[in-house]
Amino acid sequence: MQVGERLPERTYPVTRAHLVRYAGASGDFNPIHWSDRVATSVGLPGVIAHGMFTMALVGRAVEEWAGGPGRVVDFGVRFTRPVVVPDDDTGTEVVVSAVVKSVTDDGLAHLEITATCGGEKVLSQARAVVRHG
Repeated sequence: MQVGERLPERTYPVTRAHLVRYAGASGDFNPIHWSDRVATSVGLPGVIAHGMFTMALVGRAVEEWAGGPGRVVDFGVRFTRPVVVPDDDTGTEVVVSAVVKSVTDDGLAHLEITATCGGEKVLSQARAVVRHG
Protein backbone atom coordinates (compact mmCIF):
# COMPACT_ATOMS: atom_id res chain seq x y z
CA MET A 1 0.00 0.00 0.00
CA GLN A 2 1.24 3.46 -0.92
CA VAL A 3 0.07 6.94 0.09
CA GLY A 4 -2.68 8.06 -2.27
CA GLU A 5 -3.46 4.55 -3.48
CA ARG A 6 -7.17 3.91 -4.00
CA LEU A 7 -8.12 0.44 -2.87
CA PRO A 8 -10.49 -1.67 -4.99
CA GLU A 9 -14.12 -0.72 -4.43
CA ARG A 10 -16.28 -3.32 -2.74
CA THR A 11 -20.06 -3.58 -3.20
CA TYR A 12 -22.26 -5.52 -0.79
CA PRO A 13 -25.96 -6.29 -1.27
CA VAL A 14 -28.31 -5.62 1.65
CA THR A 15 -31.74 -7.26 1.62
CA ARG A 16 -34.43 -7.72 4.23
CA ALA A 17 -33.24 -11.33 4.53
CA HIS A 18 -29.80 -10.03 5.60
CA LEU A 19 -31.49 -7.90 8.26
CA VAL A 20 -33.46 -10.85 9.61
CA ARG A 21 -30.30 -12.95 9.86
CA TYR A 22 -28.39 -10.12 11.51
CA ALA A 23 -31.21 -9.53 14.01
CA GLY A 24 -31.08 -13.20 14.99
CA ALA A 25 -27.30 -13.17 15.36
CA SER A 26 -27.13 -9.87 17.25
CA GLY A 27 -30.33 -10.09 19.29
CA ASP A 28 -31.38 -6.65 17.99
CA PHE A 29 -35.03 -7.16 17.06
CA ASN A 30 -35.97 -3.45 17.00
CA PRO A 31 -38.92 -3.26 14.58
CA ILE A 32 -37.37 -0.35 12.65
CA HIS A 33 -35.21 -3.08 11.10
CA TRP A 34 -38.16 -5.15 9.82
CA SER A 35 -41.46 -3.23 9.95
CA ASP A 36 -42.19 -0.41 7.49
CA ARG A 37 -45.16 0.63 9.64
CA VAL A 38 -43.02 1.11 12.75
CA ALA A 39 -40.09 2.64 10.87
CA THR A 40 -42.25 5.28 9.18
CA SER A 41 -44.17 5.97 12.41
CA VAL A 42 -40.91 7.15 14.02
CA GLY A 43 -39.98 9.34 11.07
CA LEU A 44 -37.74 7.01 9.08
CA PRO A 45 -38.19 6.65 5.32
CA GLY A 46 -38.67 2.89 5.75
CA VAL A 47 -36.93 -0.13 7.24
CA ILE A 48 -33.26 0.57 7.87
CA ALA A 49 -30.25 -1.70 8.26
CA HIS A 50 -28.71 -2.05 11.69
CA GLY A 51 -25.85 0.43 12.04
CA MET A 52 -23.55 -2.31 13.25
CA PHE A 53 -24.47 -4.42 10.20
CA THR A 54 -23.38 -1.56 7.95
CA MET A 55 -20.18 -1.21 9.97
CA ALA A 56 -19.58 -4.96 9.64
CA LEU A 57 -19.79 -4.69 5.84
CA VAL A 58 -17.15 -1.97 5.92
CA GLY A 59 -15.05 -4.08 8.28
CA ARG A 60 -15.29 -6.93 5.79
CA ALA A 61 -13.87 -4.67 3.08
CA VAL A 62 -11.04 -3.56 5.38
CA GLU A 63 -10.21 -7.17 6.21
CA GLU A 64 -10.18 -8.08 2.51
CA TRP A 65 -7.88 -5.15 1.66
CA ALA A 66 -5.56 -5.97 4.56
CA GLY A 67 -5.27 -9.65 3.67
CA GLY A 68 -6.90 -11.08 6.78
CA PRO A 69 -8.54 -10.09 10.06
CA GLY A 70 -5.26 -10.37 11.98
CA ARG A 71 -3.90 -7.43 9.99
CA VAL A 72 -6.59 -4.96 11.11
CA VAL A 73 -5.06 -2.91 13.93
CA ASP A 74 -7.77 -0.28 14.42
CA PHE A 75 -11.16 0.44 12.88
CA GLY A 76 -13.89 2.98 13.61
CA VAL A 77 -16.81 4.83 12.04
CA ARG A 78 -19.56 7.31 12.88
CA PHE A 79 -23.07 6.68 11.61
CA THR A 80 -24.29 9.53 9.39
CA ARG A 81 -27.29 8.29 7.40
CA PRO A 82 -29.43 5.17 7.58
CA VAL A 83 -29.27 2.47 4.92
CA VAL A 84 -32.89 2.13 3.79
CA VAL A 85 -33.71 -1.42 2.65
CA PRO A 86 -36.72 -1.86 0.34
CA ASP A 87 -39.09 -4.80 0.77
CA ASP A 88 -38.19 -6.61 -2.44
CA ASP A 89 -35.79 -9.34 -3.57
CA THR A 90 -33.15 -6.83 -4.68
CA GLY A 91 -32.78 -4.64 -1.61
CA THR A 92 -29.99 -2.09 -1.85
CA GLU A 93 -26.21 -1.96 -1.96
CA VAL A 94 -23.51 -0.52 0.25
CA VAL A 95 -20.44 0.55 -1.72
CA VAL A 96 -17.15 0.80 0.18
CA SER A 97 -14.01 2.53 -1.05
CA ALA A 98 -10.81 3.72 0.60
CA VAL A 99 -7.65 5.68 0.03
CA VAL A 100 -4.33 5.20 1.80
CA LYS A 101 -3.67 8.43 3.74
CA SER A 102 -0.33 7.49 5.29
CA VAL A 103 2.08 4.61 5.75
CA THR A 104 4.37 4.41 8.75
CA ASP A 105 7.89 2.99 8.87
CA ASP A 106 6.63 0.07 10.95
CA GLY A 107 4.29 -1.08 8.15
CA LEU A 108 0.99 0.43 9.22
CA ALA A 109 -1.28 1.89 6.56
CA HIS A 110 -3.90 4.45 7.62
CA LEU A 111 -7.03 4.25 5.48
CA GLU A 112 -9.74 6.85 4.93
CA ILE A 113 -12.92 4.96 4.07
CA THR A 114 -16.08 6.01 2.26
CA ALA A 115 -19.31 4.00 2.46
CA THR A 116 -22.29 4.98 0.32
CA CYS A 117 -25.79 3.75 -0.40
CA GLY A 118 -27.69 5.19 -3.33
CA GLY A 119 -24.89 7.69 -3.84
CA GLU A 120 -25.23 9.10 -0.30
CA LYS A 121 -22.52 8.78 2.35
CA VAL A 122 -23.81 6.62 5.19
CA LEU A 123 -20.75 6.86 7.45
CA SER A 124 -18.41 9.64 8.46
CA GLN A 125 -14.99 9.55 10.06
CA ALA A 126 -14.61 6.00 8.77
CA ARG A 127 -11.02 4.96 9.16
CA ALA A 128 -8.82 1.96 9.68
CA VAL A 129 -5.24 1.12 10.40
CA VAL A 130 -3.95 -2.08 8.83
CA ARG A 131 -0.62 -3.90 8.85
CA HIS A 132 0.41 -4.44 5.27
CA GLY A 133 3.19 -6.23 3.50
